[in-house]
Amino acid sequence: MASGQKKSVWFLGTSSFAVPSLEALLKDPSFRVDLVITQPDRPTGRRQELTPSPVKVASESHKIKIIQPENLNDFIKSDPEPGPQPDFLIVVSFGQILSQQILDMPTIAPINVHASLLPKLRGASPLQHAILTGEKESGVTVQKMVKELDAGPILAQKKMTLDPRETAVTLHDKLADLGAKLLIKTLKHTLTPVDQDAARATVCHVLTREDGIADVQAMTAESIDRRVRAFTPWPGVTLTINGQPLKLIETALEPTDSSTPLPCANGTVLHLVKVQTAGGKPITGVEWARGNR
Repeated sequence: MASGQKKSVWFLGTSSFAVPSLEALLKDPSFRVDLVITQPDRPTGRRQELTPSPVKVASESHKIKIIQPENLNDFIKSDPEPGPQPDFLIVVSFGQILSQQILDMPTIAPINVHASLLPKLRGASPLQHAILTGEKESGVTVQKMVKELDAGPILAQKKMTLDPRETAVTLHDKLADLGAKLLIKTLKHTLTPVDQDAARATVCHVLTREDGIADVQAMTAESIDRRVRAFTPWPGVTLTINGQPLKLIETALEPTDSSTPLPCANGTVLHLVKVQTAGGKPITGVEWARGNR
């Protein structure tokens, strides 16, 4: 990117994964964030209180214009010019599919930061599926957006080795920071798109509570352990023991001082480190076993 006038940005993001990228753009003198678009405030928690998105919270102190349309495509149709055309449309964990009309708005390019090494793991839950499928490495991709989901030309990628005990929480934070750094670096250089190899593409779906249902009769200890590391905190992993649901918060493949063993499929053993019964508080595996003798 040539030096001189600041490049204008519309930033589309919602979850905490997007916050490091937004903050990196706000701190860098090469860019000016003119508009933040995020999802509407949603009810959360047991009391269902309306809660702003992490991106909205991060934006409010910077006096940036914020809009929260329920459906951005419909909003743009009714108000096609919410501000002067930006140089870049930056999309990070936004949560809505964008129309071609929106993708055509930036004068330079619509850019997305995706939490996988595309074309592998296109879709809504790439970091969870990297753990679930036992990947040895993951990373981030900066891509030029097209209408087909995560199928745009690759502008840059950065790999990282996964820790053997990586969790969705630890990987989320690592990739969010990695993506923010790669985004800034990419935007400051001439964009050189490279088409993805569609034949190598894999897709991961939006997670549901059903994904977190485990079965010790059908699943090995390693399979359940991966689910726990991938699906905590959402959607969580639950199995049924003696007719009662048990939420698995932390597991291991080797015993610990606070764990209790649980036989699984194919003669494997899962070690329950921290669990939670229905309506109860998190307790250690040892405490749970003591109460179930």
